[in-house]
Amino acid sequence: MAFLSSPEFWIALGQIILINIVLSGDNAVVIALACRSLPPKQQKNAIIFGSVGAIVLRVILTFFAVYLLTLPYLKLIGAALLLWIGIGLLKGDDEDEEIEGNSGLAAAIKTIIIADLVMSLDNVIGVAAAAKGNVPLLVLGLVISIPLIIFGSQIILKLMARFPVIITAGAALLGWVAGEMAIGDPAVKGYIENIHWLHYAAPLAGAVIVVLVGKWLASRGGHAEEGRAADQPAA
Repeated sequence: MAFLSSPEFWIALGQIILINIVLSGDNAVVIALACRSLPPKQQKNAIIFGSVGAIVLRVILTFFAVYLLTLPYLKLIGAALLLWIGIGLLKGDDEDEEIEGNSGLAAAIKTIIIADLVMSLDNVIGVAAAAKGNVPLLVLGLVISIPLIIFGSQIILKLMARFPVIITAGAALLGWVAGEMAIGDPAVKGYIENIHWLHYAAPLAGAVIVVLVGKWLASRGGHAEEGRAADQPAA
């Protein structure tokens, strides 16, 4: 249990929890949409069983991701994906999926599991990167963050809407983890192992790139929307 006294352990645990919370807003919406047509008594069962099934599949996928990231060049690919996910988070690329409400409990559970699985690629990559191969840390991070997502999803969504800095911080964290992942790839680790300043510069560069590019693309998208609105003929 000596690892509990390590600052690195608690930093990585915090990263896993924050990544899960920030990237699971859409998953929380999917759960609500899939259950909206059920009677109130069945809604609770659908949320619990559907979420448990989705969590089990997500844990299995994350374990695979942890081991795959030990192979050469895959961390570089994963770092690029994390940068893209972080930029998309700020740009606003996460569009709500068209999820039909289900009148049956089994159908709602199935919808939750499948939709969560399809939408969880970003969570899986981010959590696997933050865990850095530490399986107990991975499990503990998921165990702590999943109840927060399931039972506090509405609160989390309201907080992110009221305090957008939470989303910006989460996106920056993804960029930071991407930088750490890139320099930890077995293909390049041997060449840069003794360049100590790079171990701080690469994560910082990743965080800065995500925030600057994401905010820039978001502002461009906002200007484009304003232009289209201005071109619309007055009613």
